[in-house]
Amino acid sequence: MGNIIQLRELLAKRFPGLKTRAEERLNRGNLWATGLPQLDEVLQGGLARGGLTEIVAGQLGAGSTLLMCSILRQAVQEGQLSAFVDGSDSLDITQFEPGVLSRLLWVRCRTAAEALKATDLVLRDSNLPLVLLDLAGNSSAQLRDITATNWYRLQRIIEQTSTICVVLTPRTMITPAEARIHLRSRFSLDALERDADELLSELKLEMSEEKSKTAKFA
Repeated sequence: MGNIIQLRELLAKRFPGLKTRAEERLNRGNLWATGLPQLDEVLQGGLARGGLTEIVAGQLGAGSTLLMCSILRQAVQEGQLSAFVDGSDSLDITQFEPGVLSRLLWVRCRTAAEALKATDLVLRDSNLPLVLLDLAGNSSAQLRDITATNWYRLQRIIEQTSTICVVLTPRTMITPAEARIHLRSRFSLDALERDADELLSELKLEMSEEKSKTAKFA
């Protein structure tokens, strides 16, 4: 990774006008606003179309389900279809309104390997502009079998489209991720009794920068 960063720095010095793929998408306005202010702020406008976004939830109560539900509801409000690839068959669909479920393709998988294969197929469907892959509940043993090659293959599929792909992971995994966000919230069981909009406003996000820098946002 260090060599890649050094190469990019060298190219930036030698070719000042050269832009990265992420910068080109940003300049083209090729971003989708999630409707969640603190998330759109750290992403400089929203989730990238044609790129992988990794959301890391390293602990229980970090707010990953809350965030994913918010993203899916925003898609429905805009009339979009979405796919949710459930790596451990753990999604509680009772938390969704009928209107959300009617526009959601729920792919139930038992292992991380199954989930990756399903995601590969789903990403090839141009009728699904938003694809969420949830690997947060899969075992460490299953996740260790996922190589960087797997992620680069998905990225090659995505970059030819305008699909938004968000992957929820329990630790940093996706080398070619265009953006990586860590969830730092610590919600207790009591939070289940509180209003969802109130909880969303309390989400704590930390975006990892490319050069091993981090910017914290509450």
